[in-house]
Amino acid sequence: MNIIALRKRFYGLSLLLIAIGLVTLLLRGFNLGIDFKSGTIIELDLKESFTTGEVREVLKPLGLESSSIRSFGTSGTEVEVRTEILDEAKLGEVLDAFRAKWPNLTSQIPAQVDPVFSVELVKQALMALALAAVGMVIYISWRFEFKFAISAIVALLHDVLLVVGVFAVFQIEVNSEFIAAILTIVGYSINDTIVIFDRIRENLQQSKRRSDLGELVNRSVQQSISRTISTSITTLLAIGSILLLGGVTLRPLATAMVVGIVVGTYSSIFIASPIWYDWKLREQTQRS
Repeated sequence: MNIIALRKRFYGLSLLLIAIGLVTLLLRGFNLGIDFKSGTIIELDLKESFTTGEVREVLKPLGLESSSIRSFGTSGTEVEVRTEILDEAKLGEVLDAFRAKWPNLTSQIPAQVDPVFSVELVKQALMALALAAVGMVIYISWRFEFKFAISAIVALLHDVLLVVGVFAVFQIEVNSEFIAAILTIVGYSINDTIVIFDRIRENLQQSKRRSDLGELVNRSVQQSISRTISTSITTLLAIGSILLLGGVTLRPLATAMVVGIVVGTYSSIFIASPIWYDWKLREQTQRS
């Protein structure tokens, strides 16, 4: 495939998908999970081992099956349920339903929470992304050149926007794990991009003809593509099993990871290198 010759089609496809995601986000917003809304936290020691499926079955008749369920502690018998704001009557129904299945349970005093922690988490995540972007620009500029660095950052922004767009379009729940997934995707995607950039740099150093830059970029991508795709497929096998078998609680995290790996691989091959090529070609044109 002549990636450079087809680059404008790839640009157009990415811009279209990003536009659909952003418009949907503006019109419908995110499907925010309990982590980003006020709610009630119930902590229980069931006194015996359990599965999240069993806990969800208890909550289902009460209309609370979408609650966030987490195991905590070291005993393997403690569960935390984050759900919508519950009044005393509803809270009593929930505790009675749990006691009907686990008669020996003990409970902590339920707590009402607000989304302040999650808002602070988002701020810290955005700050972490900004600092990571600055660090990447500095490192890639030193290791390669400034144009490579900016091309890589544009590709990372492309990946984040596409993942955000998928969650907005399909109204997949956004929770605190989504933030962790975004940070992981950024690290994964930049690794693939640097592998291809390194191949381009090596071929530039070995090439005696600098005129046919497009052919050099195509060759570099072709030399790296099997490694990039093989790595992505291997990772998808692991994350895909979590998506299929990990249950409802882990589904948003696994979905973000799967989408991020796919778009990260796509951007490393079809977006980052062509952006660098266009920038380099414009520089050569201006010099001539």
